[in-house]
Amino acid sequence: MMKSTEVLTLEQVSKSFPATLRGGEPIQILEGVSLTLNRATSIAITGRSGSGKSTLLQVSAGLLSADSGSIRFEGKEIPCLDDEHLSRLRSRSMGFIFQSSLLLDDFTALENVQISAMIAGYSERDASRKALAMLELVGLQDRLGHTSDQLSGGERQRVAIARALVNEPSLIFADEPTGSLDERNAALVEDLLFSLVAEREVALMLITHNLAFASRCNTVYQLHNRNVEVRF
Repeated sequence: MMKSTEVLTLEQVSKSFPATLRGGEPIQILEGVSLTLNRATSIAITGRSGSGKSTLLQVSAGLLSADSGSIRFEGKEIPCLDDEHLSRLRSRSMGFIFQSSLLLDDFTALENVQISAMIAGYSERDASRKALAMLELVGLQDRLGHTSDQLSGGERQRVAIARALVNEPSLIFADEPTGSLDERNAALVEDLLFSLVAEREVALMLITHNLAFASRCNTVYQLHNRNVEVRF
């Protein structure tokens, strides 16, 4: 039986936050959002600051609960999973890259990637092997023993990509992954991400203000008036 290409599907998803003032109305962030993301494809979510882009990513990954609607990850209903199953799903099948690399300062590049595999249940030996392979993939085989403060910004972000990939996820969530990088390192990270989508058939949800970066995705959405519309 052929494995479904569908990785993530949102149908009529809404999310609000409590009012900031007593007695005020809840603040509606998302309203009726629907989209589908398949294997080996990429989508970008664009929009002004505060429009809800990061909220959409967090709801899609089950980091925030939606008020209503359906969120399916590889056929599983995210809202129906308990915390233990959801945590296991994220650890094994989702990868996360943020604007800040969020590396553990006292850990080496190898250890930062290795610990992600160990959390997912791999033995220390297997986790080390997988981490080494991922760091070689992102071109950091000569920086394995360097701690975070010994790496450049671009190198730290490549460690973050290796960490996101070490458990062979189906989907990578990337929230402004090049936002803190200079032009040269941003280009390196962009090229790396899209080559991984093509070569490893990973799905990518990219949150970015950078329209040139977004335009490299298969579909670009704009989040506007609490919903998404295809931009190009």
